[in-house]
Amino acid sequence: MLAVLSPGQGSQKPGFLAPWLDLPGAEARLRWWSALAGVDLIHLGTEADADEIKDTARTQPLLVAAALLAAEHLPMHDVALVAGHSIGELGAAALAGVLPAEAAVTLAGVRGREMAAACALEPTGMAAVLGGDPDEVLAALRAHGLHPANRNGAGQIVAAGAVDGLDKLAAEPPARTRVIRLQVAGAFHTPYMAPAEAALAGVAAGVTASAPARILLSNLDGAPVGHGPETVQRLVRQVTAPVRWDLCMRTLADLGVTGVIELPPAGTLAGLVKRELKGEGAPEIVTLNTPADLPAARRLIARHAGPAARPPAPWFRTVVSPAAGRLTRAAEATVGVEVHAGQVLGQVTGGRGPVEVTAHDNGLLTEWLAHHDDPVAPGQPLVRIGGTH
Repeated sequence: MLAVLSPGQGSQKPGFLAPWLDLPGAEARLRWWSALAGVDLIHLGTEADADEIKDTARTQPLLVAAALLAAEHLPMHDVALVAGHSIGELGAAALAGVLPAEAAVTLAGVRGREMAAACALEPTGMAAVLGGDPDEVLAALRAHGLHPANRNGAGQIVAAGAVDGLDKLAAEPPARTRVIRLQVAGAFHTPYMAPAEAALAGVAAGVTASAPARILLSNLDGAPVGHGPETVQRLVRQVTAPVRWDLCMRTLADLGVTGVIELPPAGTLAGLVKRELKGEGAPEIVTLNTPADLPAARRLIARHAGPAARPPAPWFRTVVSPAAGRLTRAAEATVGVEVHAGQVLGQVTGGRGPVEVTAHDNGLLTEWLAHHDDPVAPGQPLVRIGGTH
């Protein structure tokens, strides 16, 4: 099975689009998309310096446009799965056939502008926490009023929130960790981005979405999404929700992905996949950065596509918290057991008293996403149930 991945903010490099403009029609396409996004994509991708392209309002549509431009030169009909990291999800949704390319670029422009505006409301930021015990890291974040904005795999959690909270985390890091401050404008994928989510929702409501033509993984819980309108809702919700790239990579492993292509600017996601999916059965990876890499990407597709590489279609469902409070997990609701629709998996106890958490489908309980006695918020993913069609 072959997966094509679309990178997120922070992967951009000055001039990375310049080689692509030599391809027929590329410059005209970028001029059209520039009009939709409200930024000069050609300038940003060829002449702009690092400071200019790290501006959120410019970076986000630039990355979506770059991914879509490169994918036009691949035989995407042979690709079984697509996924994107953060803003890369918009590119992946277009490659899955959920959104037209024009809609993805337009939404990326809105998303970037509104998130940049939200960053200006109060001083916030992000920091990578490398190493340590994940539970201890998450506890430290909670103690300082911070949020786990990204979980990028083993040994890497990105904290986000108020600047003073980040300063305290750096001064008192969890055991066996390094805290590295990130050069970003604010606390992405946290409640601080609520104004941006609301603005994006208003525009996205006018988009006509189709069912995915191939497997499309969601950053919310790593699960494939099978419904167009639900995909758009998740894309909007992701502005304030954590990016669970660790769960996306787990699904890549669960599905037996054998080949991975990362779209330009490539390298970041390929590195995460190499660290997480290693050993016997590790996927073959191609990083697509310039048109010179296209032959290698096409050969990879030829080797890993085809009926023999396609397993039964998977499905995953996420059960979310029905209320705010503390989670109590049912003793029999353990990973690996078969559950049935309506089965009580636990309860959340808060101001309204205990509220039951129930399964919506029959299937295998594949993973708890929250620990026993954790404080949880309404709509927070709690457990994954999966199976195959």
